[in-house]
Amino acid sequence: MTHSAIIAEDEPILRAQLKAKLAKLWPELSIVADVGDGELALEAIAEHRPQLAFLDIQMPEMTGIEVARSLAANPELKCHVVFVTAFDQYAVEAFEANAVDYVLKPYSDARLQAAVDRLKGRLEAKPAPAPQDLNALIATIAAKFNPQHEQLKWIKASVGQTLRLIPIEDVLFFQAGDKYTLVATRELDALIRTPIKEILDGIDGGKYWQIHRSTIVNASAIESVSRDFRGQASVKVKGRKESLPVSRPF
Repeated sequence: MTHSAIIAEDEPILRAQLKAKLAKLWPELSIVADVGDGELALEAIAEHRPQLAFLDIQMPEMTGIEVARSLAANPELKCHVVFVTAFDQYAVEAFEANAVDYVLKPYSDARLQAAVDRLKGRLEAKPAPAPQDLNALIATIAAKFNPQHEQLKWIKASVGQTLRLIPIEDVLFFQAGDKYTLVATRELDALIRTPIKEILDGIDGGKYWQIHRSTIVNASAIESVSRDFRGQASVKVKGRKESLPVSRPF
């Protein structure tokens, strides 16, 4: 029986290596897409509806954990997930406790063969078991990959030639550019060099929502959400003229 899979790995050499090894160990498996970031992985899963997804953990745009979280939230996109990770044994133990497979980088042909055999057993079982409950997996391992960081209280930002200390509660939204991240308040726009992912580590996720890979918005500052004729959502923030686009994964 032919099954399909996608591969998401941001290192082109490792992605090509995994694809070649799977072709050798599991020639019946159809790789319908191989992509270099988590957002493209989610789009590929939505388009091709594969039975399997081989996901790297650390990827641009969305991590493998974030892709799994999106899959868990959408019953139409259920598939078996295999994490391909360079994290050490404590993470592997968390995976095993939730009956999800993993391939620890750098992996041997024998280890990949064991994963293939396990997946074949699941897919060919009568009746075939449903894909694993990703919600339980995420709840167990999220802390492993997102250790607690000290909460930000102030943002040190440049306004012209002046360094300003902006209380975190005054920030309406953060928006990443090519070199800088914009810090927007009611009164001013300031620039910092801190990337969005680092900001996410230091803020309260219940109060600040990521609505795009490059945008975090203060939830209490949202005035309205609208959609255009294409279904593209955008957020209007109180006291600002901008409309902030919402990307589909968020």
